[in-house]
Amino acid sequence: MALPLESVGFSDALVILGAAGVVIPAFARLRISPVIGFILVGMLVGPFGLGRFVPQVPWLYHVTISNPHSIEPFAELGIILLLFSIGLELSFGRLWAMRRRVFGLGAAELIGCGALLAVLFWLSGTSREGALGLGFALALSSTALVLPMAGTGGPVGQRAFGMLLFEDLALVPIIFALGAMAPHGGEGAAAEIGRTLLLGVIVIGFLMLLGRVALPRLFAQAARTKSPELFLAASLLVVILASVVTSAIGLSPIVGALLAGVLIAETDYHGEVEHITEPFKGLALGVFLISIGMSLDFNAVAHQWLPLLIAVTIVVVVKAIVTGLLLKLGGAPRGVALEIGLMMAAPGETTLIVLSAASAAALIGPATAAFWQIVTAIGLILTPLLAAAGRALARRVAVVEVDPADEEEATGDRALIIGFGRVGRLVAQMLDEHRLPYTGLDADPDTVKRARERGYKVAFGDIARPGMIDRLEFHRASAVILTMDDPVQSVRLTRTLRERYPDLTIVARARDPNHAAALYRAGASDAVPETIESSLQLSEAVLCDLGLAAGPVIASIHEKRSQLRLKIMEMAELTREPLLRRPRAPEEV
Repeated sequence: MALPLESVGFSDALVILGAAGVVIPAFARLRISPVIGFILVGMLVGPFGLGRFVPQVPWLYHVTISNPHSIEPFAELGIILLLFSIGLELSFGRLWAMRRRVFGLGAAELIGCGALLAVLFWLSGTSREGALGLGFALALSSTALVLPMAGTGGPVGQRAFGMLLFEDLALVPIIFALGAMAPHGGEGAAAEIGRTLLLGVIVIGFLMLLGRVALPRLFAQAARTKSPELFLAASLLVVILASVVTSAIGLSPIVGALLAGVLIAETDYHGEVEHITEPFKGLALGVFLISIGMSLDFNAVAHQWLPLLIAVTIVVVVKAIVTGLLLKLGGAPRGVALEIGLMMAAPGETTLIVLSAASAAALIGPATAAFWQIVTAIGLILTPLLAAAGRALARRVAVVEVDPADEEEATGDRALIIGFGRVGRLVAQMLDEHRLPYTGLDADPDTVKRARERGYKVAFGDIARPGMIDRLEFHRASAVILTMDDPVQSVRLTRTLRERYPDLTIVARARDPNHAAALYRAGASDAVPETIESSLQLSEAVLCDLGLAAGPVIASIHEKRSQLRLKIMEMAELTREPLLRRPRAPEEV
């Protein structure tokens, strides 16, 4: 049966799919997070944007969303699929290893931020119960926005994930605690909390046992059919069933989605599941962000802009300071603490759930709840901007944190290794083997710390920061070895160094012959393509294993390397040989 043209489903689908088709590529081209784009689309097409003019301009009905509640189920599905995809990146072993960050750092962060905000609300005249409700609601951060930006690996992602996971686990106890503080709450609500937690432990244990037994068989059968549709259906069935079960016992569906992802991550099919559900996750998350943008009432913001500005500022500052200090006390580098503190400073989507629960329990009035809902929506819009500011400040702090002793060590007649990952460490080992002095430089504090613990001479700094090239005194270096895994930055740095120091020996790591040619054009003395070197080493191993003498094999490998190098230089259209420092005389060694 044909649907009428005025169908809400048609118009809403047109807006959502049109937003995805325009926002994602446009903002990707501008190198801006599409998160901001989806929120701006929601503000534009929502009932407080162009939607308000539908009675005067009827055709706007087809490019606006007249009923924001109609897309809420899709927005909730987006959050569920997002947490499911995060669970696919984890395992029970990794979760167990993170237990201190989840229940130690995560608990300290939530309690610290919630308690301090509650005290501020109480001092401003809010009732004790209402202050607690508002404090812990605003202490929650956005899992849906922060985790895609931070990831689940590295020093930033691991710590942020631990804190956000605890917040999601604490959501249900917070809601029940607000019910217990209600005028008609009490012992019944406290008993309900205990019952839910007990049921939660039992159900989660049952799901873990069932998942380990049933999921490998389920996905093996789906794989045998070679039907991607069946694989997708099985994946969605698992995540939705897990979310429904945890919701039925009073827990958040987020917990079920995360658990489903972790269980599938333990199977051999997690890569296929992650690949096949990726498009749905991105689109559904976009729907959630559009719904956030639609919730902003421009008239309310205009009439209360000063109180809203003050409220947002207080929440962001308090959460950033408390989170950053706790991370620093826990041993995190200053740059990491600053980046996570700002990234998690704004309230999140779960804040809206707790505000609704506090309002339903009569702890705060409807007007107060509406005000802080607007603050939360503004905070969600600011989250990508705060994350970008945190990354920029963390890079600046990284340069400030360079130890004076490291700067002294990084200068002088010695080789400079820029980038101290696995390639940089191997270069350092060979320089040590031949008793040639060197100093490494890396912008990752954890990489520097691990390298120093192993005895490497490495300094801490970001070569991309202005002024760093001058501070390192490259004109006194015997050679510069670029090992960074960033082709654009390596070419840019090579060009800058060649312009400033015409006689400097620059040896650079390249991804492939095309990248090597670009490095030669930029002024590299030598560029070493990883693809060619791995092929030459493989050829050498094969020839030796086939019984050929090592001497002729090595000579042929060197000859082949020289031929390939000449071809790459031809690709670079060089008119002369790249600059190489003359070999040292025996008495100079």
